[in-house]
Amino acid sequence: MHYRKFGKLDVEVSALGFGCMRLPTIDNDPANIDEEKAVEMIRHGIDGGINYVDTAWPYHSEKGEEMVGKALQDGYRDKVFLATKSPVYHVKEPRDFDKYLDAQLQKLQTDHIDFYLLHALTGQRWQDCKKHQVFDFIKRAQTSGKIKYIGFSFHDELPHFKEIVDGYDWDFCQIQYNYMNEDYQAGLEGLKYAAAKGLPVIIMEPLLGGRLARAGTQLQKIWDEAPGKRSPVAWALRWLWNQPEVTLVLSGMSEMAHVDENLRTAQDAVPNSLSQEELAVVEQAKQYYLDQTQVDCTGCNYCADCPAEIKIPRLFTLYNDAHMFDEHEQTKTRYQRIGKKGSDFTACIDCGQCEEACPQHLKIRTHLRKFHKLYS
Repeated sequence: MHYRKFGKLDVEVSALGFGCMRLPTIDNDPANIDEEKAVEMIRHGIDGGINYVDTAWPYHSEKGEEMVGKALQDGYRDKVFLATKSPVYHVKEPRDFDKYLDAQLQKLQTDHIDFYLLHALTGQRWQDCKKHQVFDFIKRAQTSGKIKYIGFSFHDELPHFKEIVDGYDWDFCQIQYNYMNEDYQAGLEGLKYAAAKGLPVIIMEPLLGGRLARAGTQLQKIWDEAPGKRSPVAWALRWLWNQPEVTLVLSGMSEMAHVDENLRTAQDAVPNSLSQEELAVVEQAKQYYLDQTQVDCTGCNYCADCPAEIKIPRLFTLYNDAHMFDEHEQTKTRYQRIGKKGSDFTACIDCGQCEEACPQHLKIRTHLRKFHKLYS
């Protein structure tokens, strides 16, 4: 296992972190964690060199932290840095921050959290946190020793990310990033922005929810013809670890085979270790995914004022993902949920306002009719 310095802190973390959002379950029930397997996997990962374990309040229907607490008994708590996240979306008044932290300490069976994050910040949630005196809470929690280091995880647009980075003296941050998400949310620019300010950057969703772990016939040809034989998972992880701005990559492992493969991949995952030829292979795989795009929607939201309140960019994302990642059945299910809320294409009043507003001059109604026909 390779270890990387955690920014300005006198701490080194394993390149691979154990993300506990996708632990093995029984009967596909997220609240029913297979405790025996989960404990075995987490401890096997720690024995293999992982020293960073990440969880959060909502994981596994709010059962995840309890499971992690059990896995870190028998001396394993002392072997790792433990990370969890404040459910800021539940905070209605200042004292709620303390209430949730105390409950998390109890669930995790520990007296302190090493790395504590404000969870899933957006521009609006950041404003809400400040309204509820989050800085006073951070000072209280650190002074009492309940948390050591403070950071945030992020799910919004780049300008809000920069605003939050600049809004407090953070110890670290966490973003969604992979070779398909270089321009999504914080993205590559956000990664470099934070790193330039000395912030360690933790990566979540390195496999885009498992999508980048799958490979159909055509994509597999790209990997098979590449220099050096690696799995799609190994290519995706190595691409991230190749970047010196990346401090740690979290992987949500749900099988022991995932733990073993990721541990093997992390053995020689050092910055700037991929050749230009290898980087070109990943770019080729990315281009393969992009070639499956059905609608060249940029997500600019110029069409957001739809009189029928149809979330057009959201539908186009579903449409493109269905073809990029072979998620046709999942897309049908997701679209049917949207239909039950009355905001699928059947709500369209055919006014054409979206097409007049679209800077890409897309034939939006034509694309939506086709999407609706395929997935309604």
